[in-house]
Amino acid sequence: MDASVNKIVPVDQRPSREEAENAVRVLLRWAGDDPAREGLLDTPKRVVNAYRELFAGYDADIEDVLGTTFGEVAGYDDIVLVRDIPFFSHCEHHMLPVIGKAHVAYLPDGRVLGLSKIARVVDVFGRRLQTQEAMTAQIAAAIDETLAPKGVAVFIEAEHMCMAMRGVQKSGSTTLTTTFTGRFKDNAAEQARFMSMVRGR
Repeated sequence: MDASVNKIVPVDQRPSREEAENAVRVLLRWAGDDPAREGLLDTPKRVVNAYRELFAGYDADIEDVLGTTFGEVAGYDDIVLVRDIPFFSHCEHHMLPVIGKAHVAYLPDGRVLGLSKIARVVDVFGRRLQTQEAMTAQIAAAIDETLAPKGVAVFIEAEHMCMAMRGVQKSGSTTLTTTFTGRFKDNAAEQARFMSMVRGR
C-alpha cells in the first residue's frame, strides 16, 4: 500500500548483523575515533540494537496493525480525533532525529478503529526514514484505505534535528504539515473544525 513511498528491502536481502556492526566501526574510524578503545568496544552492538528498535517500522504490516474495525457505534458519525500523539522519527536526508506530535482524525462511515490503532499507525511510519510530508500522507492513506471513512485529517508538528544541530542550526523551529481526504479535503469548515479541536485545551 505505501510501497511507492517506502520501498522496503526484504529481510533476506538485508546485510547481516555482523556487516552492520562493521559499518558502525568504519564510521567511528571515519569520525576520527578508535573503535578498539574500551569505551567504544560495545558501541557497534549497541548502535545496531538501537537501530533495530528505531527502524522497527520497516518490519510492520499496516494491515495487521490496523486490524479489526468495529461497527457497533450507536449511530455515531462525527469526528473521531486522537491528538498529541508523540513520535520519534529520523529524516531520510541526514538520518537525524525528528521529534514531534501527530493529530489524526476521521469521519466514520459506519465503522471505527480502536483508538490505540491510530497511535500505532503513527509509530509504524515514524519508525522509518522519513520526510515529514511523506509521513503525513502515509498515515492518512493507511487509515483511508483500511477503514474507508468519509474523510481523514492528519496534522503533524515536529522539530527536525537536521535544522537544529547542523546547517542553519535553528533550534526550536517547528515544521507543520497537513493532509485531508474525503469530506475534509474540500471543506474549509470541516478543516477549521478539525484544527479547532486540535488546538482546543
